[in-house]
Amino acid sequence: MEIQRIYFIGIGGIGMSALARYFLHEGREVAGYDRTQSALTEALAAEGAAIHYTDDTAAIPAPFREREGTVVVYTPAVPDDHAELSWFRDHGFTVEKRSQMLGHLSAGKYVMAVAGTHGKTTTSTLVAWLNREVEGTGSAFLGGISKNFGSNLVLGDGPRLAVEADEFDRSFLRLRPDVAVVTAVDADHLDIYGTHEAVKEAFAQFIERIRPGGALVLKAGVDVALRNDAVTVYRYAYDTPCDFYARDVRLIEGGHYRYDLVTPSGVIADCTLGIPGWVNVENAVAAVAAIWCAARAEGGTLDTERLRRALAAFEGVKRRFEFYVNTPRQVYMDDYAHHPRELAAALTSVRRMFPGRRVTAVFQPHLYTRTRDFYREFAEALSQADEVLLLPIYPAREEPIEGIASEIIAERVTVPCRIVGREALAATLGAAATDVVVSFGAGNIDAYCDAVADVLRKKA
Repeated sequence: MEIQRIYFIGIGGIGMSALARYFLHEGREVAGYDRTQSALTEALAAEGAAIHYTDDTAAIPAPFREREGTVVVYTPAVPDDHAELSWFRDHGFTVEKRSQMLGHLSAGKYVMAVAGTHGKTTTSTLVAWLNREVEGTGSAFLGGISKNFGSNLVLGDGPRLAVEADEFDRSFLRLRPDVAVVTAVDADHLDIYGTHEAVKEAFAQFIERIRPGGALVLKAGVDVALRNDAVTVYRYAYDTPCDFYARDVRLIEGGHYRYDLVTPSGVIADCTLGIPGWVNVENAVAAVAAIWCAARAEGGTLDTERLRRALAAFEGVKRRFEFYVNTPRQVYMDDYAHHPRELAAALTSVRRMFPGRRVTAVFQPHLYTRTRDFYREFAEALSQADEVLLLPIYPAREEPIEGIASEIIAERVTVPCRIVGREALAATLGAAATDVVVSFGAGNIDAYCDAVADVLRKKA
């Protein structure tokens, strides 16, 4: 069947919107549903997509009710009893998960997939940026909005395709990478997997899917089974000697770092990453390892001078260590961290970037199940701050769980901690004595960042 129209259920999701943008660029008709209006859905509508926000089969545009030529793509975050999803299934439409469609689109490409329970968005975005700036090639489907590209979709020449390989619902098992990066295999999405062992097994299966002759770039110390003897395994780290790592790391102005990058083919001296934080240096090591593997597979080498320039010009991803205010008197930054390990790493980075300054952490827990599974770990991570403000849990796709609320984190935080409503957040911070403020969460906390920034700029 020739695809003429694509209907997206959950079109506003970061991965779904990249696919929608791709098909709009290809000249196909695109429409879809999402529960809430957002900057992403508004941008897609401006680009030509027909979007509505009520789960109502009558709202499906007439052309998309024709089975011939229409494909329906849905996110696994949508419940099975969703009315529109059920209607399309009942009427015999071709219905696929986002991961299935991404698998189709990656066929025939040199796939550079970045997986991991954290760090994958920045790393995959950096892979896409280095492909473009160092190698002059490549496309990408990203899990965040790249500031350099201004999009979560990159369209370029050549066979290289950088993708964020999402472990949620085992979606990444639809891919067949040529180069795979695995950044972390922590316990997460336990509502899907049940146990940490099941998470690790899924990552082991992902590694098995790397094509023969390909390469695995694995974070040193990550505990995952390696059952693919047909690939070369490289390990990377922040500053621990291995195949790829940063050496002689120096903190410079604004929380940025200068370092020498050690690779199997030599040392690339005096690299500077365009975004702050030691965690991002680690992500950059992984991204460079991926494009090093691709260049080696093509029989080439990296242009080290272009690589230095590209690293320095990297602007990062929206909601990943994104600065709104940065002065000697007041700092405000926002980050997508929503897992305890991510929170701990981010707060450690903030402490190193701004030594001796008072840190206020604002956190919106994401999902009742994740809060239930990790409330002790969240409390321990947040206790690295000097003060904590907790927002109510963002439920996303879930119904409430009795006894699970932000209070179970708050009562275990060992520094001053209070719970505030989203609408009161900006005023609360405006009235408080603040120095370095960092907000975290994967829900809708970003909708309040501008208001927070406005009140904190007055203190700067």
